[in-house]
Amino acid sequence: MNILLTGGAGYIGSHTAVELLEAGHRVITADNYSNSSPEALERVERITGRHVTVYDIDITNTDMLCDIFACEEIDAAVHFAGLKAVGESVKEPLRYYRNNLDGTISLLEAMKMYGVKRLIFSSSATVYGTPEKLPFTEDMKLGPCTNPYGWTKLMSERIITDYAASDPEFSAILLRYFNPVGAHPSGLIGEDPKDIPNNLMPYISQVASGRLDKLHVFGNDYPTKDGTGVRDYIHVVDLARGHRAALEYCAEHKGVQAVNLGTGVGYSVLEMVKTFAAVSGIDIPYQIEGRRDGDIAESYGDPSKALELFGWRAGLGPEDMCRDTWNWQKNNPNGYDG
Repeated sequence: MNILLTGGAGYIGSHTAVELLEAGHRVITADNYSNSSPEALERVERITGRHVTVYDIDITNTDMLCDIFACEEIDAAVHFAGLKAVGESVKEPLRYYRNNLDGTISLLEAMKMYGVKRLIFSSSATVYGTPEKLPFTEDMKLGPCTNPYGWTKLMSERIITDYAASDPEFSAILLRYFNPVGAHPSGLIGEDPKDIPNNLMPYISQVASGRLDKLHVFGNDYPTKDGTGVRDYIHVVDLARGHRAALEYCAEHKGVQAVNLGTGVGYSVLEMVKTFAAVSGIDIPYQIEGRRDGDIAESYGDPSKALELFGWRAGLGPEDMCRDTWNWQKNNPNGYDG
């Protein structure tokens, strides 16, 4: 298949590109590099030995997006593009709503115009809001979300679902994933935030490499095993394989399915800090701060539907996540800049 990845140069997009290329698909990316680097795609080509067709565009520009569809005979789209920092979304809600919702609508308009009927959407466990019980299952009540980022994911899910209802031939998988971490085992691609990291593992690894002096842990008074937030961390390679499996399912089925991608196990911030220290041999100094706006105490999901529908399950654990994160960081101390 010819598969369009919006945000394909990003963290999850680049790893998914590797999986799709290695499975024999052709990959086309649309990315404006607002939080990514074109170098990532050059490295994807090095890993796979295959070409990636690259477009430098903002997907909220529907005309430019349609130009891609006109040129490339797209069979399916995987929609990663969007702003993604929970804390930042609380401070800049209008920017998040404008960018993330416009991007989703623009993509659907282009797909409709060119008759493309298969979509994988990069959603998030934030659509579940504050849990009444755990683990999260796909049939649970959604929302209210605790931050604008989560609302943009839930609203995008609604937009996609409503569009699919208008076209009985349309097929969409809404992948609700939890906390992606890790990097490709080659050490060539990984998470490379432009500024101070918003996510735990790149923050830890930048402390380990000396780029940052200490880790800031937001909250140690949650009702959890050690007072710090608990999350369902999933290796980005497992996540990428989940996208490949979802595409294969999508090609043979119609309608909309929401599917969790996670391990089903929650680990606390301090547990991940200790695991990273054990794997890398480097102590991670940290400082406890107040809770961060928009965060919840615990989040982990039931991934059994992914196994049932398309035979996917996570195979990599916390040690793998920390090992591959550190391998990426120590070989790329300044990310894609060297």
